[in-house]
Amino acid sequence: MPNHEQIYKNQAEQYDLMISRQPRLLAVIEEITPIKGQDVIDLGAGSGRLTSVLAPHAKSILALDASAAMLEVNAQQLTQAGLTNWKTNVADHRELPVDDNSADVLVAGWTVCYLTSSEVPNNELHLEKIIQEMKRVLRPGGTIVIMETMGTGYETPHPPHFLTQYYSLLETKYGFSHKWIRLDYQFKDIAEAERLSRFFFGDELADRVAREKLVTLPECAGVWWLTV
Repeated sequence: MPNHEQIYKNQAEQYDLMISRQPRLLAVIEEITPIKGQDVIDLGAGSGRLTSVLAPHAKSILALDASAAMLEVNAQQLTQAGLTNWKTNVADHRELPVDDNSADVLVAGWTVCYLTSSEVPNNELHLEKIIQEMKRVLRPGGTIVIMETMGTGYETPHPPHFLTQYYSLLETKYGFSHKWIRLDYQFKDIAEAERLSRFFFGDELADRVAREKLVTLPECAGVWWLTV
């Protein structure tokens, strides 16, 4: 399986190309909470999957990520779009460099899972610290929106076994509401589909993509939200 930490550090542009083949998520988020005129934090912002679609509508947006390389790609895109209402900062989810009660919306896409997987020691403690930090930086009435994988290559939810405990805790311990959506990859052609799926997901899925000629690769995503 590819090393995602190394991908985020050394292959940020390739990663950004891959996620550009998925639908944009502004409408999904705005069904939960308005973005226009809000101060937004994008936690685990990466190369800008969410930052780039929220920034044009937000009052301000702060993109936080553990990878400086990913944030560099993010910043380039925001600059090219002519936006000035943004900042980036390298940060750990468990200790955010953000003032108390300073944001209205916090989004976290495909990122909290890396610290809260059941394969990670002290995963429940990590989740508790992350939720505490999220609540600390939000103003009263602020909203948290978390997105995570519910299975790549599947048409209905098939979450990885090592994430099911984390997903359950969001709902049972922390009171998040939940739904799932389809977020299929739509690649240009079969060559791109195989190359990008092998790059991020590994040989087993890429071999299936090639065998079944999956230019459209099914993806399910979970959405969790909580108003503080």
